[in-house]
Amino acid sequence: MTLIDLEITGMTCASCAARVEKRLNGLDGVEASVNFATEKAHVSAPEGFDPRLLIDAVEQTGYGAALPAPVREHEHHVDPELSSLKRRLIASVALSVPVILLAMIPALQFPGWQWVSLALATPVVTWAAWPFHRATWMNLRHGAVTMDTLISVGVGAAYLWSLYALLFGDAGMIGMTHGYSWTISSNDASSSLYLEVAAGVTMFVLAGRYFEVRSKREAGAALRALLEVGAKDAAVLRRDLVSGSRIEVRMPVDQLRVGDEFVVRPGERIATDGVVVSGTSAIDASTVTGESMPVEAAPGDAVVGATVNVGGRLVVRATRVGADTQLARMARLVEEAQSGKAAAQRLADRISAVFVPIVIGIAVLTLVVWLALGSPPAAAFGAAVAVLIIACPCALGLATPIALLVGTGRGAQLGILIRGPHVLESTRAVDTVVLDKTGTVTSGRMSLTDVVVAPGVERAELLRLAGAVEHASEHPVGQAIARAAAAEIGALPAAESFQSVPGGGVQGIVDGHAVVAGRPAFLTEWALHLDPPLAAAVARFEAGGTTVVVVAWDGAVRGILAVADRVKPTSAEAIAQLRRLGLEPILLTGDNETVARRIGAEVGIERVIAQVQPAEKLEVISRLQAEGRVVAMVGDGVNDAAALAQADLGLAMGTGTDAAIEASDLTLVRGDLRSAGDAIRLSRATLGTIKGNLFWAFAYNVAAIPLAALGLLNPMIAGAAMAFSSAFVVGNSLRLRRFRSHADTVHPVKETR
Repeated sequence: MTLIDLEITGMTCASCAARVEKRLNGLDGVEASVNFATEKAHVSAPEGFDPRLLIDAVEQTGYGAALPAPVREHEHHVDPELSSLKRRLIASVALSVPVILLAMIPALQFPGWQWVSLALATPVVTWAAWPFHRATWMNLRHGAVTMDTLISVGVGAAYLWSLYALLFGDAGMIGMTHGYSWTISSNDASSSLYLEVAAGVTMFVLAGRYFEVRSKREAGAALRALLEVGAKDAAVLRRDLVSGSRIEVRMPVDQLRVGDEFVVRPGERIATDGVVVSGTSAIDASTVTGESMPVEAAPGDAVVGATVNVGGRLVVRATRVGADTQLARMARLVEEAQSGKAAAQRLADRISAVFVPIVIGIAVLTLVVWLALGSPPAAAFGAAVAVLIIACPCALGLATPIALLVGTGRGAQLGILIRGPHVLESTRAVDTVVLDKTGTVTSGRMSLTDVVVAPGVERAELLRLAGAVEHASEHPVGQAIARAAAAEIGALPAAESFQSVPGGGVQGIVDGHAVVAGRPAFLTEWALHLDPPLAAAVARFEAGGTTVVVVAWDGAVRGILAVADRVKPTSAEAIAQLRRLGLEPILLTGDNETVARRIGAEVGIERVIAQVQPAEKLEVISRLQAEGRVVAMVGDGVNDAAALAQADLGLAMGTGTDAAIEASDLTLVRGDLRSAGDAIRLSRATLGTIKGNLFWAFAYNVAAIPLAALGLLNPMIAGAAMAFSSAFVVGNSLRLRRFRSHADTVHPVKETR
């Protein structure tokens, strides 16, 4: 199967989206989801399927379609739909307000005022309301009716009724001679004018449509900002054919290839994902991860494209380019989430698809019943028009997609990627969160935690010699010692005659000293023994689950180094936040019980499941689910992928592997565990907004249509109420843009890579 996205134009309500979706799904092998809020169709079609067939199908339904155009930085096009609506709205306000005032305030009426009202209302009903009339005609040609049909019929009927009364009734003559003012209860239908209804409804609906379209554009601003944030070009290092030295060559980012090395100066954006080759600096990753504090980058550290170098000069080797970069993957995940539909939205879509024909039927029935009961034609006509105007499926159609659009966009700004609407339902029911230890609760990177020296030995000397011999080692423990030594004392001397003994340690000659570093048992083989104080320190560290390296030179033990995977500075705070959300945290690890208990106690986790093999993690999740728990799993490794997929809610740390990210429901771009709580809070807030929107949309229509049918709503007031219903749903959804991450509301914690 192949995935194809289309940009759809001409849709004005949820029933339009339903018609396009039905048409696309009628094609062989095609599964389509059309989102009214994003104005896009997400299509799954057989391999080799011609997108032109999809575009033709949409156009045959009466709408426009095109393949998405690439988004380029700083490329801002004028929105023709928004500009057109703005011009029509301004004109309708200028012309409609005098018509309404003349109709409502008898003191303003002068001889012939009805003809002035007609002159003012005619451009409003024809030109300003033209988008409604055009959409109605196009849909009728394809045998369909939409919300535009209701507006067009209602406005047209009110205008034509008034025109008939002026030309063929006594309203024109009476008004010219007596300054006549109509009322809806007039017994003489020919003397009742509805020009202010025709003009006022057009004005209110245009206002609602304009603010709705503008708000939809604002709601999608987060994704557009994400797409536009990347660098445009890069200073790539190339070998000069004449001198043989490397020179900088500026080239567009899309010409970068994996393996290219490029220079990033202070203040520049990193062109693409890569690894630092040389230089040290601080990186501002807020545009991608939402992290407010810069993080340090040194040789060997991974960096993400579109982040900003705020410190020194860096040389970076590209590891991912184009669609494979983290930024591109984030944008893709957000777009997929925004094109999805929750179960409640599918129900709303089915209702919207049949809503307009039902409303037209109710309006006709209202007219017939009022006339049958002997009511004046003017009153019957007013009630029928009010039914047509008040019934608006727009709020129903916008309820879910607008909230999802804003919620996922805000999540992207905070480094939280929500995969789709189904995730929101899962976050509501979760009661247990299982946390992988390495890379999730801890940094996943070994660090030097303690240094104990023998009597007469200086700490700097111990680190210098141990760091030099370990610098040649590939073992994570040795690399941790070498990094710490270099950070504390600077450049390290080179080790000669280096040898590594797997499972034991390393040895070499440094500045004429025969240096040995390794496990305590390894040094025993060299007939080197620990003094009682050092032996006690080794026992204490090992009891706490810390890895101990004994260092000796010139035939004597000189000290010990303790190395461990450190707990992230924010993990304890994150666990407390998860508890406040009503979740029970469980630590899951393959480490021994002692290490697991120590980490659990440090961050505040009481239940620990230790010595779990990678293949057994899925079984642990299944066992918890069998107990009746709704389980969320947070992990970052390849061995977490199956457990993430099995969990009711999978959260992958974005600093982890691709397999874990693909298997998850939520991706936490920054390596901060506090994002897990933020993700659940944001998902629950988005779900709550969707439910509030749907309740309002349903309640509005259920209450408003009977009131209109009973003649309790003036058609013009009905138009204003209809516009307000959509504006309310959009405004309620836009509140999600104010969502704050826990890190921002408490205090930022700086993390060093």
